[in-house]
Amino acid sequence: MASAGCKNCNPRRGSERDRLLTAVTRYGSQGHSDDSGDSRATPGSGSLGSEQEEEEALRRKLKYFFMSPCDKYHAKGRKPYKLILQLLKIIIVTVQLVFFGLSNQMVVTFKDENTMSFKHLFLKDYADGSEDTLAVYTQTDVYEHIHHAIEQYLALPETTVGRYAYVFGEHVNESALYLCQQYYKRGRIDPANDTFNIDPRVVTECVGVNPLATPHLLTDSYKNFTLKFHKLINVTVQFRLKAINIQTIINNEIPDCYTFTITIVYDNKAHSGRVKISLNNEATIKECRDPSVSGHAENYTRLAFDVIVVIVCVLSLLLCGRSILRGVLLQQEFARFFREQLGRGVCWEDRLEFVNGWYILLVISDILIIVGSCIKIGIESKNLSSYDVCGILLGTSTLLVWVGVIRYLSFFQKYNILIITLRAAFPNVIRFCCCAAVIYLGYCFCGWIVLGPYHVKFRTLSMVSECLFSLINGDDMFVTFAEMQDSSLLVWWFSQVYLYTFISLFIYMVLSLFIALITGAYECIKHQTMETAHITDLQAFIAKCTDTPGSGKFRGLDTSACSIFCCCDRTTTYEDVLLVN
Repeated sequence: MASAGCKNCNPRRGSERDRLLTAVTRYGSQGHSDDSGDSRATPGSGSLGSEQEEEEALRRKLKYFFMSPCDKYHAKGRKPYKLILQLLKIIIVTVQLVFFGLSNQMVVTFKDENTMSFKHLFLKDYADGSEDTLAVYTQTDVYEHIHHAIEQYLALPETTVGRYAYVFGEHVNESALYLCQQYYKRGRIDPANDTFNIDPRVVTECVGVNPLATPHLLTDSYKNFTLKFHKLINVTVQFRLKAINIQTIINNEIPDCYTFTITIVYDNKAHSGRVKISLNNEATIKECRDPSVSGHAENYTRLAFDVIVVIVCVLSLLLCGRSILRGVLLQQEFARFFREQLGRGVCWEDRLEFVNGWYILLVISDILIIVGSCIKIGIESKNLSSYDVCGILLGTSTLLVWVGVIRYLSFFQKYNILIITLRAAFPNVIRFCCCAAVIYLGYCFCGWIVLGPYHVKFRTLSMVSECLFSLINGDDMFVTFAEMQDSSLLVWWFSQVYLYTFISLFIYMVLSLFIALITGAYECIKHQTMETAHITDLQAFIAKCTDTPGSGKFRGLDTSACSIFCCCDRTTTYEDVLLVN
């Protein structure tokens, strides 16, 4: 297949290739009596025989480098250890991810269920699904909700069905609960005269509540707390509770000890007459003190399995890195041969053929798995609690590992059409997406500024982008039109023009053109397989080597160029490309 990269490399590429093939034929016809590659130089042609041997050896090296693992096995009789290692890594990494997912699922479930329990316990008049609408509108209601949360907290051991323990802090007389209000240092607002006088510096005032204190002291500690509504920003009730997640015994794990930090916020920063109420729960996990489970022995199976995963990935990282390095060295040797023997350079397309993108993908996945496994070991030993970071690393690495499976499917020509099509369409798709993104961002900014005050889906830039992307995929069209407020007739008419033009432009034109780029690349690939292939200089040079993998000619190659610990296999054999076309 002709490439723009090589055309730009040398404008007289066709004539130079002809001279290259002529030179290769001349070198191959002198002092070469059979396919064995043995040089039989005529008298006085010692230098020519040496060049011929060097050329044949380089051809075999290159052809062996681009062979598939099966062809390499037939060529040298070496078992595909690297292929076996990669298949093993796919299995054990997937199993590791499943184990971590089960543990993480129990952690998330335990935290979410406790958060729901806290909302029902400490938020007055709370109902499931009312997080966005829970609010109060009078000063009396604010006091009632605050007192309700504190009284429920004090009566927690007698009321809740869960097992919780108080955590005493280091501030406000070592209390367990803190009631704080934030307000402006000075705030005088007179709407009647349209005047105000505000000092924007924020003052925080707190009072502590100790569950072990006498009832009289408890009442005085929070019921005499006066809120400054005329300059109030927010009120917070914060406390911590301890709990133990014993359900992990189901998975043969030692239970974790949790410390929940609960913060109830009464938000008045808008000063709109509506005080919004929300509850946030942050959990920290640590190893329980002196854990004891009857009939349960220490189980190091998970730890041993994680160590095995790390070892396998380290081996894969070393082998793939070594293969990338060997490919670069072979590319330099090939370029040096062209420069010294043929007096010309090698274009960048041929140079990049020696850099296997699949190995780079495997190197990245190996690094992510190693780091993620180390964090997982720390989590299971209760020294770390970074579940989110570990999940991102292990999830991304497993995704890359499974994407790498396509590499082995591409050994078969009929399954290689996906990779070839994506590779051919990728440059045009990127350019097309850059142009479409400019129009998309224009619509995002316009919708945010104009429709934001009148439509809930356009309140923030992120919400605008999510709404427009949903419209491109045909989701929530009627709802988006129907939720537009008609308080401003001018804005309503603008919204109709805005939405109709966006949907028409992106669904009927942009999306259709995007699909056409992919299908066009696929059709182009299908037609090119029926035509005579335009081979590159590298392919033409390798095609001169007619030795088959089973001929035994490759067993004499220099072992330093490829060993058991090198996986320099490629998905495409250029001889097969020439034969197919």
